[in-house]
Amino acid sequence: MSEDKLLPLRQQIDAIDAEILALLNRRAKIAQEVGHVKAETNAPVFRPEREAQVLQKVAERNPGPLQGADVQTIFREVMSACRALEKRVTVAYLGPAGTFSEQAVYQQFGHAVEGLPCVSIDEVFRATEAGTADFGVAPIENSSEGVINRTLDLLLQTTLNISGEVSIPVHHSLMTKEGTMTGIARICAHSQALAQCNAWLNQHYPSIERQAVASNAEAARMASENEAVAAIAGEMAAQKYDLQVVSANIQDDPHNRTRFAVVGRLQNGASGKDQTSLVLSVANKAGAVYKLLAPLAKHGVSMTRFESRPARMGAWEYYFYVDVEGHAADDKVAKALDELQQNAAFYKLLGSYPRSF
Repeated sequence: MSEDKLLPLRQQIDAIDAEILALLNRRAKIAQEVGHVKAETNAPVFRPEREAQVLQKVAERNPGPLQGADVQTIFREVMSACRALEKRVTVAYLGPAGTFSEQAVYQQFGHAVEGLPCVSIDEVFRATEAGTADFGVAPIENSSEGVINRTLDLLLQTTLNISGEVSIPVHHSLMTKEGTMTGIARICAHSQALAQCNAWLNQHYPSIERQAVASNAEAARMASENEAVAAIAGEMAAQKYDLQVVSANIQDDPHNRTRFAVVGRLQNGASGKDQTSLVLSVANKAGAVYKLLAPLAKHGVSMTRFESRPARMGAWEYYFYVDVEGHAADDKVAKALDELQQNAAFYKLLGSYPRSF
């Protein structure tokens, strides 16, 4: 009897799937026409502000029962596949495959891209600067362990712009080749992951040696080749290296997230929900930082992030990394930035880009 009830429902789904397929290919053909127009003017294939606007609209218009985030995931992949008909974008990230950095690539660009795993954050920037990759994705801040200092230093030095940001939940799992901790002599992970799971490890495996390695995916690779090694990594790494999860979600902070910067040569237009990043410095005088930032309050611009970093060129001198709401081309932001630049001993605009969802 249940089959009698299911058959007409399945027939309806098949008919709807045929409609969806036709509409997807219709969209793809129009995307190809867009690509031809872009080629005439040498316009970039990937426009973060345009894709952000599309994702915002589908979430706002979504009547359910699908969740808004799920609808955005579907549309992100549709845009990724259509974009690949124009050109398959190459994105450098901190490798090897299976890292949270790779996950951030797919969350920003969809899966129809060429991933370029790199051995270090420095190499991510070098590959993008050299044109080997169209974009690079680098971790910039973790909610538990704070900023990634090397990324901040490279943002100061590079000629690249920040063209996007990605924020992803970081769920760590303890994994081994056999799915047990029997015979395990070392637990390997990136130093950040070890720090993020420190309390859990102290409680459950205080006597097992911990070894910091280049990345969680490298730890997973090591565990796949050595039955005496356990790795802390994410689900993608477990799947790629055929490991069994011993314990899931072992991070000390259940709300642990990492923010990634997308870097490239693209200068974004405004999406309507943007953020602007800067690097500033001032003379080492009383009240100098207060005076430097006063234009933000004067023009009603909200500061969302403020980090200091030693300038390494003199005693007690610092660079300040600042994020503000809005696009550099927005009227009030532009006025505030103009005054900031006049007051600063050093000023660098890192980029304006859509805020992550």
